[in-house]
Amino acid sequence: MTHPGRRPILHLMRGLDPVGTGRQVELAAEACRAAGHDVQIAVAAGAGSCAGRLARAGFVVHTLSRRPRPGFTSALELVRLVREIRPAAIVAWGRGQVAIAAAARRVAPGPAVVAVVGLFPRAGLETWGLRQADRVVATTAGVAEACRLAGVLETAIDVVPPGIEPVAGNGLSRGQVAARLGLRPDTVWTLCVAPLDPATHVDRLLWAIDQLGVVHRGLEHVLVGAGPHFARVRRRARLQHCAERLFVYPSLDCLPDLLPRVRVVWQPGEVAGAGCVLDGMAHGVAAVAVESDAAAALVADDQSGRIVAADPISEFPRRALGIIEDDSLAARYGSAARARAVAEFPVARSTAALLASIERALTLKPGRG
Repeated sequence: MTHPGRRPILHLMRGLDPVGTGRQVELAAEACRAAGHDVQIAVAAGAGSCAGRLARAGFVVHTLSRRPRPGFTSALELVRLVREIRPAAIVAWGRGQVAIAAAARRVAPGPAVVAVVGLFPRAGLETWGLRQADRVVATTAGVAEACRLAGVLETAIDVVPPGIEPVAGNGLSRGQVAARLGLRPDTVWTLCVAPLDPATHVDRLLWAIDQLGVVHRGLEHVLVGAGPHFARVRRRARLQHCAERLFVYPSLDCLPDLLPRVRVVWQPGEVAGAGCVLDGMAHGVAAVAVESDAAAALVADDQSGRIVAADPISEFPRRALGIIEDDSLAARYGSAARARAVAEFPVARSTAALLASIERALTLKPGRG
């Protein structure tokens, strides 16, 4: 174990809300601190409420850039920060952050780099960054194999599934959440959290919402995500006449209060950790997700939710409608989802494995810590 009080562990993340990867960063930071490390946080880009939550929890938070995506400015600021605080390790969450951490270390040598990835790497800077990391932590066996095929040494890869426990909200009632978001308190709500870019196929979600509006009145849907398609999503919602039922936010600090009150969480495309699916499971909320590596690792089909094929596209809203209209089915799936979260995704096991990966990375760097 690294001796506490020496050099900090720096967690590098995008601006996120406390679900999905954002929640994993929060849990990992708490575990690192409990293990005796000085833990600091660097936010490479974007907004989100996690940074404020972590700061209130007593972590030092550094904002590298407020641009929507990490880039050259983030890398330069990370170099400056590394030289200033001399971290023992950078734990980079997500493919983009891994590339920035690897590039910064080329300029400011010193820290070990631990890459935590939940999606298959894309050719170019992402695969280059993974090959530079001291350890690569893959959230699924599929991601681990993709990293190996991208040139990462098999001996440098650890498979660490995420862990989860329900995140505490601010005590808002359903009526208060509704008033804050402009929802009607007497309707059924659904939730999707995903970056608004081509890979997440939010167009499938819009089509599903349009179809559900035909067969079931009294549904309202919340979509949380930022990205290049943000304006396009809102425009398409207006054109498809579902804007009055779809509420789109780039970030939402009351997600912990909203999440346990939705009927379904759903995911139309490939998102690290399947968006808020695991967080919903912890609250006993069923999921409907288009098949992907991340979703398949979390959802037990027809037990804790549904995994549907991308085609025909009609399957996505049809499976969601079954849960929306059948209270007993929703309760059965929700109960199974909560039990699966407890049994298969305990926080203690996940964070212990991540800490072991960090320690292995530090061991590879003589004199660190």
